[in-house]
Amino acid sequence: MGESTIPMLPCRTLQPVLDFYTVLGFEVTFQQKSPNPYAVVERGGIQLHFFAMKQYEPAESYSTCYILSDDVDGLHDTFRAGLKAAYGRIPTRGLPRIGPLRDTTYGMRQFLVTDPGGNCLRIGQPTSQDQHHRPAPEETFSRALHHASLLADSKEDLTGAAKIIDRALRIEDERPTPVQLLRLLVLRADVAWRLGDEETARSALAQADAVQLTDEERESVHDDLERVDELRD
Repeated sequence: MGESTIPMLPCRTLQPVLDFYTVLGFEVTFQQKSPNPYAVVERGGIQLHFFAMKQYEPAESYSTCYILSDDVDGLHDTFRAGLKAAYGRIPTRGLPRIGPLRDTTYGMRQFLVTDPGGNCLRIGQPTSQDQHHRPAPEETFSRALHHASLLADSKEDLTGAAKIIDRALRIEDERPTPVQLLRLLVLRADVAWRLGDEETARSALAQADAVQLTDEERESVHDDLERVDELRD
């Protein structure tokens, strides 16, 4: 017997959520207005159900689900293209928004999408059979990146992530490699945008632009450089 799990996610009103998922390439396969507002969207093997609650506050939502894919890079590219076509830019803060594609410390390559209802979809592809968190690196700046990324993307603790990065960047007796510096600055800009701190975000992006990288180093930070372009939009 085959089983499947279908997330049932809340929102204040259905239409903005359905419009958003249509932009991402989903099809609305069911919708009712009464007695209870309810709708279903589908894309490939993904099926999501939504119900409306008048007193619901999207900005305070903790609703989430995980979607496994065998082509997470392709989905990320498709979603970004659809969002840019619909909004004129790729939304990186507020509601809705899409996050960067990252290789996690627990054997997944993933990104996060948050819809207008505040529901967060974590979409990932396994890169390892070991799904346990890797130990934090001992080296100073790799360790800072490790912990800041976990706080920003897994726990949504943006303030905590910002503090870790700022503390690392203030260290005077050690210096990060160009790749480490670029990654720290891009994550700092990302976190600042999501916190609504435009001045810090622009400052971090300007510093990231000034980091000198070899061709090989640029290839190793491809995802981060893509995020720079998104944040600058």
